[in-house]
Amino acid sequence: MTITFIGHGYVGLVTATIFADLGNKVWVVGHTAEKIENLKKGILPIYEPGLEELVKRNVDAGRLLFTLDYDPAIKDSQVVFIAVGTPPKPTGEADLSVVFEVAEKVGKHLDGYTVVITKSTVPVGTNEKVSEVVSKVKSPKAEFDVASVPEFLREGEAIGDTLHPDRIVIGTQTDKARDILLDLHDPIGGERVLTNIRTAEMIKYAANAFLATKISFANAIAGLSELTGSDGTQVLKGIGLDKRIGSFFLNPGAGYGGSCFPKDVKALISIADQNNYDFTLLKEVEKINKEMILSIVKKSVKMLGGDVRHKKVAVLGLAFKPDTDDMRDAPSITVINELLEKGAKIKSYDPIASNNARNLFKNKEGLTFADDAMSTIKDADLLIIMTEWNEFKELDLNEIKKLMAQPNIVDGRNIFDPEKAKNLGFTYKGVGR
Repeated sequence: MTITFIGHGYVGLVTATIFADLGNKVWVVGHTAEKIENLKKGILPIYEPGLEELVKRNVDAGRLLFTLDYDPAIKDSQVVFIAVGTPPKPTGEADLSVVFEVAEKVGKHLDGYTVVITKSTVPVGTNEKVSEVVSKVKSPKAEFDVASVPEFLREGEAIGDTLHPDRIVIGTQTDKARDILLDLHDPIGGERVLTNIRTAEMIKYAANAFLATKISFANAIAGLSELTGSDGTQVLKGIGLDKRIGSFFLNPGAGYGGSCFPKDVKALISIADQNNYDFTLLKEVEKINKEMILSIVKKSVKMLGGDVRHKKVAVLGLAFKPDTDDMRDAPSITVINELLEKGAKIKSYDPIASNNARNLFKNKEGLTFADDAMSTIKDADLLIIMTEWNEFKELDLNEIKKLMAQPNIVDGRNIFDPEKAKNLGFTYKGVGR
């Protein structure tokens, strides 16, 4: 089958590459000449383990094609995926301007019958508006159906999630579109969930909101455990072994971030508000997450005696999670900015995300970047762990102590053994412990 993806971010590029690797001819349409030329050379705009090799293999095989031109890609394709960003507006509502802009461009180039799919995360009812946009500009000879096939990829594990998903949600309004999409996804595992379009749109938001809720619940229990002298990690392990609950996303830490949870929680709250439903549960989820991130700052200030002015703070981990370079809504941003405002001097390091962080902070005064973990730690008065990269888990606490000016650790991801750290002379504070 010949298909097209509009957009080459995490979702578009990974999914397009997998479909190409399964034997399809796949066009990827972008809007930035430099990025498209880089992709043709195998230079990716994102980091995802294993993706670079997969892209190169399919480009070399002639199955994966990158272009700025809609015309050959759309006319050649039976299926077109819209996979562009839907960032939050200041109100929390999803910004759909790029989705509709792309839908209009797609509509102008339709030829014959095409299934136009929104892969982007969009509010309920968006595909109906996409249909209206396409209908206004398409050729009278062109026929199309819209559909919703939401993505459920985890950054850092996106290739495996695409090939071996728990489920594939396909929201359609005609049997013809449904059958084409079932055929396209046939080589991929996972249970099929066949729904109408509005249900598919809601499933995506509901899934991310529920996972965010599990994280905030875990962090609320962790906070309460600290106050009561309980071990929050053991409490959560104890409840997670109940099959009705499950252990996934019940790990306490420095809060969630990234491209999905923060914006999707905000968007679902906005959808609820527009439908006169006060989604107080999700508002509290968001509130708990903000408080958890700020709790890392509070613990840091307290550990340094209440005054962090001129103190040297080492921050290990900048990306919102390991195995990605994504800095979008990363908890490290808030922690670093808050400590800089209080007068701390911060040196930071991330194995992959440091370059993106440099661009984000734009040479902010008081913040420097190191090339490795140990040089980050050297002479620090406090070490903060913000991302649970495997290389940090393997660090030798004895060596860390020798390098630090003061043996203080705020472990925002609970990667170290608290008893071992304390026995070595560290002042240690984790989350929920």
